[in-house]
Amino acid sequence: MLRKLAALLLLALPLGQPALARVPGSQAEITLSFAPLVKEATPAVVNIYAKRIVESRASPFANDPIFSEFFRNFAPSRPRVQNSLGSGVILSEDGYVVSNYHVVGQADEIRVVLNDRREFNAEVLLADAASDLAILKLEGAEDMPHLDLRDSDTVEVGELVLAIGNPFGVGQTVSSGIVSGLARSGTATGNERGYFIQTDAPINPGNSGGALIDVSGQLIGVNTSILSRSGGSNGIGFAIPAGLVKEFLSQAQGGAGQFQRPWAGMTGQAVDADMADHFGLDRPEGIAVTALHPASPFAEAGFEVGDVILAVGGLPVASPPEMIFRMTVAGLGNQVKVTRLRNGKTRDVKVRMTPAPEDPPRDPLTTGRAGPIPGMALVTVNPAVIAEATLPNDASGAMITDPGGIGQRAGLRSGDVITEVNGTAVASSAQAEAALSEARDFLALTVLRDGKAMSMRFRL
Repeated sequence: MLRKLAALLLLALPLGQPALARVPGSQAEITLSFAPLVKEATPAVVNIYAKRIVESRASPFANDPIFSEFFRNFAPSRPRVQNSLGSGVILSEDGYVVSNYHVVGQADEIRVVLNDRREFNAEVLLADAASDLAILKLEGAEDMPHLDLRDSDTVEVGELVLAIGNPFGVGQTVSSGIVSGLARSGTATGNERGYFIQTDAPINPGNSGGALIDVSGQLIGVNTSILSRSGGSNGIGFAIPAGLVKEFLSQAQGGAGQFQRPWAGMTGQAVDADMADHFGLDRPEGIAVTALHPASPFAEAGFEVGDVILAVGGLPVASPPEMIFRMTVAGLGNQVKVTRLRNGKTRDVKVRMTPAPEDPPRDPLTTGRAGPIPGMALVTVNPAVIAEATLPNDASGAMITDPGGIGQRAGLRSGDVITEVNGTAVASSAQAEAALSEARDFLALTVLRDGKAMSMRFRL
């Protein structure tokens, strides 16, 4: 029925003619609508009501990095309830649901309401702020309506799509449009890991986490945001591709508590016109490798600085976010064919998709009172820390995860990496703590912040 509907849509709107160019010639054309498709898909799209309890203070200095310490007890904290409204999509008969992280990621209480008015409590099994995705499990759910996931790599610009959600809390609503763009990176949420399907179907507040489906009723993406000058629906909508949703669902069903993505262990740059001429390419394509971590799976596969990555899994890549997306949907533990260009020759190389290793161990610790900066939390920089904190591939030392009260007043921040203490290089959290405890009259730190080294000196 749905295939017939798609064919009739093409018959009803012949190319080169206005939409009302002729009188419908059959009963099927007279009754042509999206109603059968909507009737089949909407039961699997749910409304989500999430609550989060946060502590708020009456002090105007509560969030100030310096004065908050002096006015810590100025006013008692008061619990305050934050409510959020969004949508979700049921992906399995036993009640696995996908939604956006910004809807449910930090919620303390989640209530899911189906189209037939049934209600379920839900628990977040897997959530990731970088991807803005979360997987929920409905309590006591069985025989649930659900949508099938489509291979998002088969989606093409110009396809008809429907966006289903709960905009503004008015109830389940359907809007239509087309796929207006693919491989949009970073434009929706400002996140470097972002990779989106672009659509002109209206997406409003409350639509987040809802379904973007094709004319066969398959899920091709999860609506996440809209780019609009006015803040209204007259802008560009973005949906997270179903390929990434599939990997999230797989890890959640496998019991993962934290989403793991494959680690590239490299720094790359999109090839522009000037670089294409240097590499002997007839047009700009691929990613030039500019730095490699020694433990990178690409380094183990024989890649070198100066190579160009043209494709991952047989699909072309034009930017680092696109390459990370291709690696992520390939799945951890799998070997993926990567097309490499070196010295004018292309070659397919198998690269295993693995998470960043915890080697050496991060060894978390908190500095004691004997040193000049007590209460500062440190971890050893290793590949896993580099990936989590988006540090340079050659970073080493001790990263600050919490500067503590004194460290914060001294100007240190979470994410800073201490590389030297009083002129002595440190390669681990233990070495940093030992060097700090030996400081007497003065303290000189070399700190890596936002990829740049800076010096800090203190008189003790």
